[in-house]
This record gives sequence, C-alpha cells and structure tokens, in this order.
Amino acid sequence: MTQDSLVIFTPSGKRGRFARGTPVLTAARQLGVDLDSVCGGRGICSKCQITPSYGDFPKHGVHVAETALSKWNAVEQRYDDKRGLPAGRRLGCQATVQGDVVIDVPPESQVHRQVVRKAASARVIEMDPATRLYYVEVAEPDMHEPTDMHEPTGDLERLQRALAAQWDIPKISTDFSTLSGLQPVLRKGGWTVTVALHKTDMDAPPRLIAAWPGLYEGGIYGLAVDLGSTTIAAHLTDLDTGAVVASSGIMNPQIRFGEDLMSRVSYAMMNPGGAAEMTRVVREALDRLTTEIAAEAGIDPALILETVFVCNPVMHHLLLGIDPVELGQAPFALATSDALNLSAAELGLRVQPASARVYILPCIAGHVGADAAAVALSEQPGKAEELTLIVDVGTNAEILLGDTTRTLACSSPTGPAFEGAQISSGQRAAPGAIEAIRIDPETKAPRFRVIGCDLWSDEPGFAEATATTGVTGICGSGIIEAVAEMRAAGLLDASGLIGSAAQTGTDRSVPEGRTHAYLIHDGGAEGGPRITVTQGDIRAIQLAKSALYAGARLLMDERGVDRVARVVLAGAFGAHISPKHAMILGMIPDVPLDRVTSAGNAAGTGARIALCNLAARREIERTVREITKVETAIEPRFQEHFVAANAIPHATDPFPELSKEVTLPQVSFNTGSGEDGGRRRRRRG
Repeated sequence: MTQDSLVIFTPSGKRGRFARGTPVLTAARQLGVDLDSVCGGRGICSKCQITPSYGDFPKHGVHVAETALSKWNAVEQRYDDKRGLPAGRRLGCQATVQGDVVIDVPPESQVHRQVVRKAASARVIEMDPATRLYYVEVAEPDMHEPTDMHEPTGDLERLQRALAAQWDIPKISTDFSTLSGLQPVLRKGGWTVTVALHKTDMDAPPRLIAAWPGLYEGGIYGLAVDLGSTTIAAHLTDLDTGAVVASSGIMNPQIRFGEDLMSRVSYAMMNPGGAAEMTRVVREALDRLTTEIAAEAGIDPALILETVFVCNPVMHHLLLGIDPVELGQAPFALATSDALNLSAAELGLRVQPASARVYILPCIAGHVGADAAAVALSEQPGKAEELTLIVDVGTNAEILLGDTTRTLACSSPTGPAFEGAQISSGQRAAPGAIEAIRIDPETKAPRFRVIGCDLWSDEPGFAEATATTGVTGICGSGIIEAVAEMRAAGLLDASGLIGSAAQTGTDRSVPEGRTHAYLIHDGGAEGGPRITVTQGDIRAIQLAKSALYAGARLLMDERGVDRVARVVLAGAFGAHISPKHAMILGMIPDVPLDRVTSAGNAAGTGARIALCNLAARREIERTVREITKVETAIEPRFQEHFVAANAIPHATDPFPELSKEVTLPQVSFNTGSGEDGGRRRRRRG
C-alpha cells in the first residue's frame, strides 16, 4: 500500500490511492470522476483528455514530479499527428499513474458539461458607452490643392480635421495597429468612413480603435466579464442598445492549481513561474470564451471592441500578470487598487482586436476586490434607507453592509464547498445534479429535484424524464438544502453531528467509518452513483457558512448593531439559494424570510453597468474611496464569531424570525451514552 500513489482530480476534489501503472481513466472511473470516453479506452475518441499539473501543492500535501505520469506514447502521438492535442493535455486512457499527481478534468472532457449559472439579469441601464461610432466624410488628398507647409496632410490628420468639423471632436489618438489599416479603409469607402472612438473619461480625448469603409451599421459589441475563482462568466452586449445578445461561462482553469485563492497564492510562492503559468491559462480561457460567445451570437470577434472585468484581488493580479504573493501575507498590499484602462494587446488577449479597450473596475482593499465594487455599483447599498446586508456567495464571499449613513465591505474565505467542490457526491451545476431536496420529518425519506427536470423524484414520470442524464450528484444549492433539511428533520444535531439509525429512526443513516452518512439516492441498480451526505460534507459546509456569517458579524460589529433590516443574496447561485434553508444553516443573520431577496449575479450586473455607462465608472471610482474596509484576516473577533457560527444555526445568536417559521428539533447525538454513534462508538473504532 505504501507504494500506491495519491491521485487527486480537480475540479471535483475526489482523490484516492492507486497502484503504479493504473490508467488515469481507470482511476477516474473508480472514484466516480466525471471523465468521458466513447471508444472504451482505445485512444481513438480523445474524449478522455486530461491535464496533469506539476510542482508543489501545499494544500494537498503533495509534490508532483515530472515523472508522475507515464511517458507520452505512440497512441497519443498518432492522435496528436492526426487531430492535435492542446499543449499539456494527455489521453486519460493512455497515461498511467507513476507517482502522486494532481489531474484536471477540463469541461470538454466531462460527460455532464457544467451549466455556469450566471445569466444576465434584466436591468434598466442608461446607455452612455465609452465606445461609440461616428460616420465622417474625409477630404481627399489633391496634389493641386493649395498647400500650407504648416498644415499636416496625412490621412490620420485629414480624419481628425473631419471629426473636428463634423462632430466637434478636436483631437484623437490611435494605436499603431489601427493606424496601419486606416489608409485602405478610407480609399475603399471613397473617403467616407465609420470610426469607433473610445473615451476613458467624459473630457478625455477619444482614441480611434476601429474603422470601416463607408457607412457601417453592423453593430459593435462589448464583453462584461465576471472573472471568478471557480467560474468565468461573460455577457456579450450590444454597445448601441445595451441588449445582452449572448451569455456564456466556463470553468476557471486555474482551479487545478488550487480551489481557493490562498492555494493559488501558495502555488505561486512554491513554484517558480507559477504565477505566470496561472496568468497564461486564464488568458487562454478568456480567448476561448470570447470565441465561443461570438460564435453563439453569430458575430465576428473583431466586432468586440471593449471588455469590462470584475474580479477578486488575486484574480485581478493574475489577470494582469502580477505575482499575487503580497496578497498572501499582511498587510495584503495590492500592486494597484485604481481602475485600469488598457488595450487587449497589453493584456495579452488575442481574439479581440489588439486595439480593443479593457476597463478593470477598482479594488476596494487587499482582500476586497473589483467584484465587490461591481456589487456596490449594482446594488447601491449606500443609497438604501434601511440597513442592508449584501452577500455575494462564492469561493471567496464578498460582503457589503450599508445604508445612507455608511457602507462597509469585507471578504470572507468560504472555499468552494458552496459550489459543490470538496463534497463527497458534489459536482458543479449540471443536468442530473440534485439542486433542491426536502426530507419528511416523520419518515426521514427524501425527495429531490435535479437540474434539467422540473419534476420531483417522488412524482410520476421522474425516472423517464431523467433517463438521459440520470441522477449524478449534488450541486451547491442542493447541498445547502440537504444539510438544512437534515437539521430540520432531526437527522443532524446543532453541533453538526449526524445521528445513527437507532438515534434517528431511519436506516438511511448509514455507518461510515467512525461516523454516519445520510443516504439520499442509491442508483447502483441502474449503474448510477450512491449519493450521500457524509460527516465530512457537513464539516465542509459548516466551515464555509461559519466564515460567511463571521464576516457579516464583523461588519455588524463595526456598525454597532445586532440586526439588519434586509439581506440580499448574490453570486453564482444566489438566485438558487432558498432563504429558509440559508437561515436554518446559519449562513446569514436572522431577518424575516420575506426580507431576504436575490440579486442574481450582481457582480456581473455591475460589470454590464460599467460597460454601458461611462459615468457609472466614475461613480464607482468615487464610491470605493468612501467604503470602510474591514480586513477579516487581522480582526481578532473573526475567530470568535467563526467558532460560534459552527453550530447550526448558531451557538449564541438568537434566530427569533427563523423560529416563527421552523421549529428545529432539540437533539444531541454526541451524548457518550450507550447509543450507537456517540462517543462510545468512536472509542470502539
């Protein structure tokens, strides 16, 4: 057994030990990892492509050597020669385990491709984009015209004079990439041209970033990108109308270097060139996402002339190619917190025109990034008449508390458990994943709903409706509801301990080592997975929700309050979280349930507002300077709040509004009595 190698798959987080020589595809199947294969491992279909990662991974406690997988073989070479394999990819059916290894399963290799739930929410935005089109008629050069030796006569200067005369735009600048194509455009259009001009500010001289011969009416587009730790979501937006013409998302490939932000900072610290590698993969992913979203909308990517990014500070630095090492240690200094105006070429984005413009919203503090600024822009907590708590739920939660008096902000490291990672049966939101669950408090029997089917599992036709996808696992909203329902049904005590079958009265409480698990679904008869909620899953959710609640409490302490008037849930799956279940779990402070609302992807909405409205950029740049930053990493009370929040819903904070809706059973399974499953059971183990 000591010779067996540890194999860790991302993004699922599933791991196990395997004998040397085990094919990666075999290891994946034995662990229930979602790795596709159509040809049965013959190296023909290439569906099982994987990406191994090398170097030090402190989070996993492993060093991955270059020899961790078998050498590139003839089958892989043949496939690469015929169809091509992306750099760094291997075929899972051909590569065999030779040592401890971390393996990423890219989205295109997964049987159940992820649905990134970051659709653009409907929002009224006043259109005032930074990039606009202007049609102008330019004077032709004429050798016989009177000349003035002091008047420039180049084509760019002729265009500038035409803009001054026809549009009262006295001066423009341009990039060389645009200048080099200007002459043929002018001549093709018979000295009439449509130009795209971009302004970084209302009074700034505009920059020429694109030109078309004659009158161009085909439209220009911008991207609003929410660059998250786990997912990257983009909304392709018409810069004339503000309409979202396509939305798309992909997994952030950096997840293979670490599921949470500090793991990625550690990877950069421990591996020379690690930061540059993470920058490269995320920029490649952005290019791929841009290509895909343009194809979905049926437009040429060359028409995407502007991109607005929102992201947390670590993603901000890695996007820019800045080593995030300073963000991993006090005082958590940003290289810059100001908003940035760049070109696509400067940012290393290759699909858009080199002269396309990029705007990155300002960061608030070392751990409170541009994504929190975007939430502030979208939700306007500083304009609320009543004290409002806004929680952007994700791998790194952004929390805002404000009213017309003052706005505060902090970031809390919740980790990826809320998104289905580090959960035994967890997966990203995809067809077949359990997204909602109810447990009968009398029978302790569950019923559930999966993504892709509107029926509940106990309704007629459910099996037929899910025959294609099956029941594959449980996603973030599902695990939140499952833990809360277990608590409400008396399967779980306030400390988070799952009771035994004797204690709970149901054989769905099954022994698992020294603890117990709750069986939701056993698909073994149909060749599907056995889906349980384990004690480890409960602990992962407790850690995540405790960090979230502790962050909110720190902001409330700063304001000197014990209650808030309203809670807004935002983020990747904020719209899919049940307020009642979030409250039972103790994710959020106690308020009347009708005072808990969803803002959808508020960070993405903020990015769209900044994309479509130049004045909004100035507004958020002013606002972030007025927000009070609370640094959770150095606040002495964070640990105190965190420990108290481990209980479900809480050890000390009363939840009077919740008690009006739900009566939680007063059960305790850690009694030390003769009942199976308590301390006595653990001593026997």
